[in-house]
Amino acid sequence: MYISIMDTTLRDGEQTSGVSFTATEKLNIAKLLLEELKVDRIEVASARVSRGEFKGAGLIFDWA
Repeated sequence: MYISIMDTTLRDGEQTSGVSFTATEKLNIAKLLLEELKVDRIEVASARVSRGEFKGAGLIFDWA
């Protein structure tokens, strides 16, 4: 049996009061999750994307 892990830190994590990642922090978190922790998939932003989320998602997309 294979279990696939999807992390929602970049989406759900920012919905926590007082939590806001910079675009660079989002990229570093994505790299850590995918390269170091070997998470299968990540959610990078909410459906309603702000300029900051869009920039962070763009950095992740360009890196990937």
